[in-house]
Amino acid sequence: MKSADTEFIGGPLDGRVLPVLLGMTHSVPKVYRVPVPAHGDNPAATLVYRRAKEYDAKGRFRWRYEYDDPAAPSPVPDSPLSRLPFRVPFGRRSA
Repeated sequence: MKSADTEFIGGPLDGRVLPVLLGMTHSVPKVYRVPVPAHGDNPAATLVYRRAKEYDAKGRFRWRYEYDDPAAPSPVPDSPLSRLPFRVPFGRRSA
């Protein structure tokens, strides 16, 4: 299988470049989970990294992973219907 050297930003893997296996579309996965085994008093954990674009000086991009802090609240996805242009916000309906 093919792999791509991908940079990790933030978290315990900050600054490391690791090979990540490519999917069927020849791109890295959107979410990369790193299992961390239990050691001493520390329980087992999973580090979560999310894919982000990184642009170079010529405008080309390559993928990198940014640390997803588990303490930070994740954005709640909106309903697809809430993005329709004719949708009236709740409470602003005229009689």
